[in-house]
Amino acid sequence: MIFLTLIASILIAFVSYYQFKKEAKEYHQDRLERKENAIIENINYILNNTSFPLTTENIQYIFKDKIHEIADIHSLEINFFDLQGNLIISSKPVFKMDSIRPEINASTLKILKGTIDKRYVEFTKIDGLPYRSSYSYIKDNKFKPLAILNLPYEEDTEFYDNEIKNFLIRFGQVYFVMLLISIFLSYFLSSYITKSLKIISDKIQETNFNQQNQKIELDEGSKEINLLIESYNNMVDKLEDSATKLAQSEREQAWREMAKQVAHEIKNPLTPMRLTVQSYQRRFDLNDPKAKEKLDDFAKILIQQIDTMSSVASAFSNFASMPAQQNETLDVVKVVQLALDIFNEDFIRFSYTEEEIIASLDRTQLIRVITNLVKNAIQAIPENQENKDIFVRVFRKGNHAIITVKDNGKGVSEQNKARIFEPKFTTKSSGMGLGLAIIKNIIENYNGTITFESEEGKGTEFTVSFPITAEQEII
Repeated sequence: MIFLTLIASILIAFVSYYQFKKEAKEYHQDRLERKENAIIENINYILNNTSFPLTTENIQYIFKDKIHEIADIHSLEINFFDLQGNLIISSKPVFKMDSIRPEINASTLKILKGTIDKRYVEFTKIDGLPYRSSYSYIKDNKFKPLAILNLPYEEDTEFYDNEIKNFLIRFGQVYFVMLLISIFLSYFLSSYITKSLKIISDKIQETNFNQQNQKIELDEGSKEINLLIESYNNMVDKLEDSATKLAQSEREQAWREMAKQVAHEIKNPLTPMRLTVQSYQRRFDLNDPKAKEKLDDFAKILIQQIDTMSSVASAFSNFASMPAQQNETLDVVKVVQLALDIFNEDFIRFSYTEEEIIASLDRTQLIRVITNLVKNAIQAIPENQENKDIFVRVFRKGNHAIITVKDNGKGVSEQNKARIFEPKFTTKSSGMGLGLAIIKNIIENYNGTITFESEEGKGTEFTVSFPITAEQEII
C-alpha cells in the first residue's frame, strides 16, 4: 500500500506539472490570438481611413506614424514584410535593429503560403527567451494581400514556473508527512494483523513428530484465524496419537525381534550340548582307561556352550536395561588411555591435543564406549592385511570433548550405513550386534552424539562428542 501511495503521488506530481505547462501554453496562445485580432482590427481601421492608395509600397507611409502607437497600445512588437519576405517597417527601435533585424526565413514563408487560413505561428528563441511569432496576411478591401504582419510574442513563463515550484514544494511537504504517518500506521497495523499468523507460524515450525507439541491458545482472532488454530490443534492431537501408536508398535516390534534373536542364539548351543550328552551317554564306559580324559572333554564342551548362552543373556540384559550413571569429574584423556591399555595390538596409536580435558561422566561407561569402538576397529581389519592401523584421538572443540577412532579396515558398504546403529544388526559371523546400539544409547544419555564416515575398502572413522558444561571447564 505504501508503494502504491508513492506511485500515486509521483503520478499526481507529474500530472500537475503537465497541467500547469498546458495551462501556460493555452494562456499564451489565447493571449496572442486576442492581441493579434485587436491589432488586425486596428490596422484595418487605419487602412480604411487612409488617403494613400492601398499598395504594398505604401504600407510604410500609411503606418509610419501609427505603428509605434499601435505597438504601445498593445505592448507588442509589430513588423510588416512584403509578400516576398522583405522587411517594410517595424516598431522595433532603430538601435535594436542593428543587433537583431526582423526577418522571415524561406521555410516559414513557404509554410505561410501553404496554409488554408493564411496564418502561421512559429516557435523561436530570441536572446535565449522563448517566443511565439505569428504571421498573417494584411488584405485590402478586395481581400488582396498587401503585406505580411508579424507579431513576436514573448512567452513569459516565470509566473507558471513559480506556481509549479511552489505547488511541488507544498505537495512534497504534505506527502512526506503523510508517508511518515502511513509507515507508522502500517507498521502497527501489520504487526497487529500478523501477530496471530506469526504465533501459528512459529508453532508450526516447532512442531515435530518426535516431541510433545503444544497447542495454540489465542484469546482474540478473526473467524479465519480461529478456524486455522482449531485445525492446528486437531492436527497436534492426531499427531500425538499417531506418535504414541507408532512408538508402541516400534517397541513391540523391537522386543519381538529381540526375543526371536535371543531364542535363536540360545538354541544354537543347545543342539551341540544335546548331541554331546547323547554321544557321551552311548559311549561312556567306567572301565575305559581314558574315561577321565573323555569326561574332561565333555565338560569343556558343555562349559563352552554354557558360556555362549551366558554371553547372549548378558548382552540382552545390557541392552534391555542400562546401569544407572555414576558420574564423576574425570580426565577424558587419561580414561581413554587407560581403556586402550587392555589392548595388546601394537598398531593402535593414541594422540591428544591437551594434557587434560575435564568432564563429568561415568568412568565405566566411557571405558565401555572406547573398548567397543576399538574392538570393532580391530575386527574390521582383515587378519591377512598388512600395515594395520588404528588411530585414536582426543581433543576439545568448543564446549565438547571429541574422541575419534579411525581404522584402515574394509569399511562399511553403502547399503549397511543406514543400519549401523540398529540393534541386532551385525556383519560379523558371531555376536548379537548390540555393541554400537548400546554405546549410542550411552552417548545420547549424556546429550552427546556419535557419527561415522566410511569408505568401503579404505576404512572407517567414528566420532564421539560429549558436551562439557561451563562449570566443568572451570574445574
